[in-house]
Amino acid sequence: MTTRRERMASVDTAWLRMDHPTNLMMITGVLTFGEPLPYTRLQELVQERLLRFDRFRQRAVDSTPAVGLAEWEVDPQFDLGAHLRRAALPSPAGKDELQLLVSELMSVPLNPDRPLWQFHLVENYGSGSALIARLHHSIADGIALVRVLLSLTDEEAQTASAAGVGRRRRRRGLLGRATQGIRKAAALTESAIGEGFGLLRDPARAVALARMSAGGVARLGQILVRAPDPQTAFKGSLGVEKRAVWSAPIPLTDVKAVGRVTGGTVNDVLLTAVAGALGRYLRTRGEVVDGLDLHAVVPVNLRPLDGPIELGNRFGLVFLNLPVGIGDPVRRLEVLKQRMDALKQSPEAIAVFGLLNVVGPTPAEIENVLVNIFGSKATAVMTNVPGPRQQLYLAGAPLDQIMFWVPQSGRLGLGVSILSYNGEVLVGVATDARLVPDPEALVAAFEASFAEMMRLVELVRADPEAAAPGPTPAAPRRAPLPAEPAARRAALPARCRALTRAGKRCRNRARTGSVTCHVHGDRELDAPDTPRRS
Repeated sequence: MTTRRERMASVDTAWLRMDHPTNLMMITGVLTFGEPLPYTRLQELVQERLLRFDRFRQRAVDSTPAVGLAEWEVDPQFDLGAHLRRAALPSPAGKDELQLLVSELMSVPLNPDRPLWQFHLVENYGSGSALIARLHHSIADGIALVRVLLSLTDEEAQTASAAGVGRRRRRRGLLGRATQGIRKAAALTESAIGEGFGLLRDPARAVALARMSAGGVARLGQILVRAPDPQTAFKGSLGVEKRAVWSAPIPLTDVKAVGRVTGGTVNDVLLTAVAGALGRYLRTRGEVVDGLDLHAVVPVNLRPLDGPIELGNRFGLVFLNLPVGIGDPVRRLEVLKQRMDALKQSPEAIAVFGLLNVVGPTPAEIENVLVNIFGSKATAVMTNVPGPRQQLYLAGAPLDQIMFWVPQSGRLGLGVSILSYNGEVLVGVATDARLVPDPEALVAAFEASFAEMMRLVELVRADPEAAAPGPTPAAPRRAPLPAEPAARRAALPARCRALTRAGKRCRNRARTGSVTCHVHGDRELDAPDTPRRS
């Protein structure tokens, strides 16, 4: 008996064929819970809410990988038990042991003879439990799969065991609220794309535009001729073993406080701290980072998020230039913000989406060449997803934390994921163990980088007038000052030379290469060379 097959989309085929033993195209997620998660209830939820998508019963068939598209077919031997596994951590069954298990699973490919997903229920994580999800990128992109995982949750601890009208209504309400956060995913989302939602609702039109528009073609050309990213500890030949770790939770209120002081968004602040962390880590490896820029590949959603969940891949990629060599955090944020604003007007994401549509049916050799070319232009893959703002529950157990990583396409060995949930932010790092065997050092560098930015908040809190809040209009932005000789830069004061509105000396630290802080900018000082004494 012949099983009916469904042709795989071109972009999904491209992601299926990018799989490599040293670089698996697998999205990995971790959900932790404050209470034990009942296995039988989890089975019911998966059966009811996940398997309603046919894709999770289908396996990928790529009988002609040299050319053409792969196909989906229903697994005639589908067994939920093969996809929903139980696991246990060794004592003391804490965060270190969970991170080690996630790292091991991230290094192991999914069974190609079965549907390309698997859940692992860790039943002894601390006093609660954890759920590790592994899903192949050919099923869907990260945003779609996060929505799928959130569809398993509820906003109330007590739910009926059977699917009822009341619970379906609660789920729709939850998904609507959860989607409000996710639809802002990564700071470069729908609103960042030139033509707007009219284009994004029609991926076929996006492909056509990417193929035909002079802007899209020109942007692809610029990427292809761009010099490769500098050789650092983050780049090199990959191995099979991967490492995954994540930070302690950071209060979202702290991130917003830094944003108010520096004039940046939540996204600006977090990406600035990540750039600072990369620079700090490289210094510990003995590398010179002054003036160093590294590119991060950032996924950009190309689909509306106010409709039903749709699987498949509908996203493009942009190359964000991270100023890791700028030590001053405020100046680093200013430069990063300028570069992100420029990307928002670029057709780059749509152009890359079109390219993936083109290479999907091509011979694997051509696809590998293109993937390697793009991979050489970047150092890391970076995602930033605002998640639900409220407490969620899965099978009655309170969901404490969420973290996930997308694969490092293009033979890259570093992935950084930022995800906010219920008033907290987590930063996750996934690395190739051969290149970065100590990702916990990168997380520590991020926490130190963010702590440095928090000190700016503490300075302003110590002297609120230094930030000059209130109705006073901001000074007009001026052109950058010309570079000063090295001797002059060395003589610059450690403190800002400007005065507060009360006539007191500002307590903020002067920006690198300037006599004023980030608050006062290039405003007029009370004397050209000597600060006024309080």
